[in-house]
Amino acid sequence: MKTLMTRSLLARSVLASVVVGAGLGSAISLASSHREAPFITEIPKVDGTDFYMFRSYELGREDTVTLIANYLPLQDAYGGPNYFDLDGNAIYEIHVDNSGNAQEDLTFRFKMTDVKQDLTLEVGDAGATETVSVPLKNIGGIGPQADGTGAVQMRQTYELTVIRGDRRTGTAEPVMNAFDQSNTFIKPLDNIGNKSIADYEGYANDHIYDAIIPGCNGTARVFVGQRKEAFAVNLGEIFDLVNTNPLGGRNAEANDLADKNVTSLALEVPTTCLTGTAENSNGQKVIGAWTTASLRQARVLNPQPMASGTGASIQGGAYTQVSRLGMPLVNEVVIGLKDKNAFNSSEPKDDGQFATYVTHPTLPELLEILFAGTAVAPNLFPRTDLVTAFLTGVPGVNMPVNGVGSEMLRLNPEIDVTRDGFQNDLGVLGADNAGFPNGRRPIDDVVDVSLRVAMGALIADPTVAPNNQAPFTDGVQVNPADLQSSFPYLSTPLPGSPN
Repeated sequence: MKTLMTRSLLARSVLASVVVGAGLGSAISLASSHREAPFITEIPKVDGTDFYMFRSYELGREDTVTLIANYLPLQDAYGGPNYFDLDGNAIYEIHVDNSGNAQEDLTFRFKMTDVKQDLTLEVGDAGATETVSVPLKNIGGIGPQADGTGAVQMRQTYELTVIRGDRRTGTAEPVMNAFDQSNTFIKPLDNIGNKSIADYEGYANDHIYDAIIPGCNGTARVFVGQRKEAFAVNLGEIFDLVNTNPLGGRNAEANDLADKNVTSLALEVPTTCLTGTAENSNGQKVIGAWTTASLRQARVLNPQPMASGTGASIQGGAYTQVSRLGMPLVNEVVIGLKDKNAFNSSEPKDDGQFATYVTHPTLPELLEILFAGTAVAPNLFPRTDLVTAFLTGVPGVNMPVNGVGSEMLRLNPEIDVTRDGFQNDLGVLGADNAGFPNGRRPIDDVVDVSLRVAMGALIADPTVAPNNQAPFTDGVQVNPADLQSSFPYLSTPLPGSPN
């Protein structure tokens, strides 16, 4: 571990450089990316909500990096009978730039497959019965093992592919299940309730797989399934014109998302499999990453969907990106309404088109209007404190030398981990350099960090940024008890029926 003095010096270096703008979204975001663009509200199964990337802090796994892409927001645990399967017609991807050119060098692609069986009951009197399909997803107990699927009418499996080079034209190879050498993994059912799945934690853990990535030394791990929502925010209050006290202190119990679940695509990869030529000025490796979801260009609704195999729609054509997420909440409160759909379909290499939203951000101005006399927006234009990090990352930490400007989550995996229980949820702002904006861990309170830097925490001159010392907050922080200290780090989802 680095000494306290070394860590403090690094923290000051990071902050003085660009934490204020640790990305287009992190510097001026207020929450995670839930229902952030008009079109994505119509297709929630491909709505990316959070993206985490951090050096793994599970004991004995420090030589790996964990990437978690969350999708399908605001899940109520009781949302039956269909619950929250992912879209079998979509592809979900995690992209890694390890050369600093704002283009993917590695892509991990998840593709879901629906597995159906028609479960029936004999209904009627003796001698005059009918075989009738049941309306429920399951007709008996499930688990604890992953193969406990005989009572399940509809479930999902997935294939994981690693692509080197361009996501569509690069070299694609299947990631193998280390147990049986197949390229098929099973997604556990959502947490229907304690009668259907008596030991959900054990059942879900049976779906954590060791995986073999071609061309990669060491064993990876993968899990796709429902988790308890880890993000904490006063979501209703924030979007009701920030209807909260911005200086009122933090409370882990006041979380609007405390009763929600989410679906996670979690991947733990040996660090050497992810790093490439990109290095910071100290010769340390740097990686950038973001997650996307894509659908087929064409969809035709079937006026007569049949159980015999003709589904509700027919899809075809090339895959088109409809969701994008790197730094938290870029699209939700930074990008103007007219450009939100465009941002979701864009790639980091083309981020110059959105630069005005960073150089002249509207959020600080809105806060000044909403909290007259309490919040005063920094009088600095263009906001170079935001632009530097948005385009480059943090000098000497996670900025690749000669890197191309782009918005993504960046990580220096050579910085020592901070053990669970000792992590500061303000990340670098709290002198914990293993946290946000050096990647993002589930514990990191990106909302409060973002509010403070948006209002000038890194601008030394108080005549330019009168609120540069103010402890702005949305009033909520992540409860460490809601997280796990091992992969996949997010906790067991809430059950549909707790008894």
